[in-house]
Amino acid sequence: MFPPLTDVVKSLIIINVMMFIGTQIAGNEIKYMLAVFYPTSEYFQPYQLITHMFMHANVAHIFFNMYGLFMFGVPLEQRFGPKKFLTYYLLTGFGALFLYMVIMYIQINQMGMVIDINTPMLGASGAIFGLLAGFGVLFANHTIRLLIPPIPMKAKYFVLIFGVLELYLAFSGRNTGVAHFAHIGGAITGFLIMAQWGMLKRR
Repeated sequence: MFPPLTDVVKSLIIINVMMFIGTQIAGNEIKYMLAVFYPTSEYFQPYQLITHMFMHANVAHIFFNMYGLFMFGVPLEQRFGPKKFLTYYLLTGFGALFLYMVIMYIQINQMGMVIDINTPMLGASGAIFGLLAGFGVLFANHTIRLLIPPIPMKAKYFVLIFGVLELYLAFSGRNTGVAHFAHIGGAITGFLIMAQWGMLKRR
């Protein structure tokens, strides 16, 4: 029913799961040391730029991210190869964080919004949305079926629906507790990388 795990995807899943178990045992203090804070926060540390991608808030958070990593990551790693895939994954994660921080800067310094800079951001979701974007480009007409909703649809339509939903939630002003701009940043970075690699033209 499922394709075999590729090497990088398997390693990323193992690292994420082990980090989640470790922080569950060690407690929230360690989890928030490894999540990423806004750079002017007293809790910000440079290593958080990487470690936040391997932190997750709860079981549902890590389950759906790892499911997305498996579902979209395996075919992309098979197409890219291990080194290129890992580069793509990490760059989309950094791109997600970059847009998230830029939006926070605009909200705080340009719009005068009151935002708690001591609230961290964590999770692999930005990189997963980068994988989703890449999958949508390379396998646009491939039919996929998610757990929620369990409806088969072509990848290009799924990417479009999720993109519109994320844009709506990001600009709705609702406090959903989800970093929607990070999701958008990961997807945009994915498209930019695909364009740089010449894969959009081929499609």
